[in-house]
Amino acid sequence: MKKVLVSALVLVLGIGVGGGAAYGTSLMLGAPRNAPVKTEFVPTGTILAPLVFGDGSLASYVSFEVQLEVPSDKREDVQLRLPILLNAINMRTYRTPMASGRDGLIPGLAVFRKVVLDAAAETYGKDVIRRAVVTQASPV
Repeated sequence: MKKVLVSALVLVLGIGVGGGAAYGTSLMLGAPRNAPVKTEFVPTGTILAPLVFGDGSLASYVSFEVQLEVPSDKREDVQLRLPILLNAINMRTYRTPMASGRDGLIPGLAVFRKVVLDAAAETYGKDVIRRAVVTQASPV
């Protein structure tokens, strides 16, 4: 009987000490790391990109409007370095086949979105741009 009571007491004390240590650690480290981050959309303005066939020949040009989802505290940094991002996008689009359809006037939006995200990762780092949303695409 004495062994059962001692075992139960040790179990209760262990849970109390472990819970107290977890609580104290959470207070020392601050907010949890998976707390939701407020984001905003930053417009890039009009992006003029060449539509290139798979063989590298020029089909036409297309105008895109894109919004970038960024954490609220990084908005100003993204806006300040937007010309660098646009240059990185421009350097990729002429090498990336995006033309689809028989006449090559239909842009591949998924391909363009990937180009924008790759250029953004190069310009701002991997964790700054959460996603790119193409809001408009029109042939020129």
